[in-house]
Amino acid sequence: MTETTHRWGRFETRFGTFAATVDEEGRLVRFHFHADRRDPRGVRDDAVIEHVRRQVEEYCEGKRRDFDIALHIEEGSHFERGVWQAMTQIPFGETASYGSIAKQLGDGPEAARAVGAACNSNPIPLVIPCHRVVGADGALVGFGGGLPLKRALLDFESVVIGHPRDLFAST
Repeated sequence: MTETTHRWGRFETRFGTFAATVDEEGRLVRFHFHADRRDPRGVRDDAVIEHVRRQVEEYCEGKRRDFDIALHIEEGSHFERGVWQAMTQIPFGETASYGSIAKQLGDGPEAARAVGAACNSNPIPLVIPCHRVVGADGALVGFGGGLPLKRALLDFESVVIGHPRDLFAST
């Protein structure tokens, strides 16, 4: 598959400008935060990502907790793919620590940094919810979209499920 077979589109949300890139079969291959800063690779075609835009909009309105979007992961090591799969199991409004994911994958706590690196290379954030992964003490650490966006997403999800987080917490 070449980059030219990819189509992408950009859309506004309550959390900023996002973009999605799909392959020729309409499967999501990349998701971008802060999409107003640069254009993804491929050919722009806002209509082709309509199914992604609609589901993200439903998420942002609190009407959707799980995404039903076909994914096509074109990159990543076996370990990274395991981390990304584990992240899809973190329920809406909940969090998991880097260490707990390492343990779930059969690794020791020393693998928490590797889990963090895999989160950072997640090609489909939000849909593969790396924003739900936090430090062992619950601290918000590392996020490709920036910590303010991570906090906003987690706060939003906690309000939707009826368990607001302390919006003024130092984490």
